[in-house]
Amino acid sequence: MITAGQMRAARGLLGIDQRQLADLSGLSVPTIQRMEASDTLVRGNVDSLMKLITALEKAGIELINEGAASGGQGRGVRLKDRALSDKAEGGRMP
Repeated sequence: MITAGQMRAARGLLGIDQRQLADLSGLSVPTIQRMEASDTLVRGNVDSLMKLITALEKAGIELINEGAASGGQGRGVRLKDRALSDKAEGGRMP
């Protein structure tokens, strides 16, 4: 799952606005706005949530879930190590 805070933080790390995230994910701007307006966990149909998460991961975002290894507490986001993620996706390195 993903929280509204994770969505906003991911956009901030990527330097994109809601319209750009909508384009990347194939979702509408109102859907992105509704998701980000959630109090905690983003609610939506499974297809929309998967599109969103897949788009963020392809853009280089790693979602940190509750209890995952991290320096802080709770959920969060971070940029992926591009060299490691390129290797994991078939060894493509720039």
